[in-house]
Amino acid sequence: MSDLEFDILDELYFLIHFDDLKKALGLSDEDLKPLLSKMARKKWLRCYSEPDVELDAASIDIEIGYRNYYYLASKEGLKAHNS
Repeated sequence: MSDLEFDILDELYFLIHFDDLKKALGLSDEDLKPLLSKMARKKWLRCYSEPDVELDAASIDIEIGYRNYYYLASKEGLKAHNS
């Protein structure tokens, strides 16, 4: 796990919108998008279209919709973060 992945997971203990995540980490869209995509492939995070609407893994399109999503660490992500 990279330092940035660790920092992202730190922020994902609670549901957070992309804009707030980006601001909290001080990263640009171009820096954050590939990390989120990689973490989604590892199943370390869950994506929501609205605070109460979780997206099915098959319907997540990080390449296009990443700016509109809310993010939350998955069980796998929390395990990786705490190992």
